[in-house]
Amino acid sequence: MPGRTWTVRLTGHPDHTVSVTCTTGACRMPPRSKDAASMRRFAAEHAKAHGRLARAHPSAACSCGSAQCALHETRVHCTGTNLLVLIHNPAVGQVWTLTELCQACARHIPHITIVAKAEPARPAPAAPAVEQPTQRAVVPGGFSSPEAAPDPSPGRRPTHRAHRQRRSRG
Repeated sequence: MPGRTWTVRLTGHPDHTVSVTCTTGACRMPPRSKDAASMRRFAAEHAKAHGRLARAHPSAACSCGSAQCALHETRVHCTGTNLLVLIHNPAVGQVWTLTELCQACARHIPHITIVAKAEPARPAPAAPAVEQPTQRAVVPGGFSSPEAAPDPSPGRRPTHRAHRQRRSRG
């Protein structure tokens, strides 16, 4: 499975407004605004929200390695646990990239924050084979035997009269 990447970008326009875009088409972005500071905060929070919702997949390929390690200057052999990282250079301040990559590549990329670490898939421990006792038929009213169960149709009178308890008068 290829590593996933999300990019959130703050873009300036000639009319002195800014807009926020996300590579996920389903994301709703606010309209252009002249308040660049609030749009920058929105972009940062939007990238963090993707990070909270996503989990690093243990079987994902390193997205950096599949892009010939374009995120860093030195060539690296991809190894280690998969990570979900947020890359944001505060000096530029206009692009937030959330991506899955390996530990080896992550060491060579400046300005990253590790959001999640992939947990290896653990097989469920096999439960010891224990013979289950046979289940008894469910009897209405919680009685222990079908013979002692009350009549299932409460509106009908039984064909035989049950003996009545005598009340003591006194």
